[in-house]
Amino acid sequence: MYEIILFDLDGTLTDPKIGITSSVQYALQKMGIKEKDPDVLIPFIGPPLLASFKEFYHMSDQEAVQAIGYYRERFSVTGLYENKVYAGMEELLASLKNQGKKLIVATSKPTEFSVQILEHFGLKQYFAAIVGSNLDGTRTEKSDVIEFALIGENITDLSKVVMIGDRKYDISGAKKNHIDVIAVAYGYGSQEELAAADPNYIVLSVSELASLLGRL
Repeated sequence: MYEIILFDLDGTLTDPKIGITSSVQYALQKMGIKEKDPDVLIPFIGPPLLASFKEFYHMSDQEAVQAIGYYRERFSVTGLYENKVYAGMEELLASLKNQGKKLIVATSKPTEFSVQILEHFGLKQYFAAIVGSNLDGTRTEKSDVIEFALIGENITDLSKVVMIGDRKYDISGAKKNHIDVIAVAYGYGSQEELAAADPNYIVLSVSELASLLGRL
């Protein structure tokens, strides 16, 4: 059924918790805000950083842009690699590619960082394209990322496409582009968040995701 599979990166392919929360913590400190508990910063995993700094710390646009600059000071050197691939994910990607499926990464993380992460963990080889946001802050909304990926790969038969992600942003972004979506509850969106966003399917683990894709 699905011949083209779009994957979110953070919370779907890899667990980026330490790298992202530590880099946000660093950025906040540079902005004069002390946040001792990195777990408080877990909501930063998934949505665009600009929106998160504004929402959670009531920053202005200018302050949020400055905070993102500080975040990248640490993330681009250290945080990228404070990450781990979910168990069973590489095997799933290899199997899907061997079946002739076209795999694409669609993430709100900047493309440059996404490529570096996938190269570092040996996953880049499985993807026909890696599409993320731009470093200048454009194309951060998931719906825009998905649209750019579909256009860039000349994909017109949307019935053969599915998006896989762990947050409500992945679900709404897929729906805006009229493609099906599988929500993974092993990432950073709660089951309540995912259910409320109403995806086509919800799976609880990588093995359950593999099983579902094998049936579809």
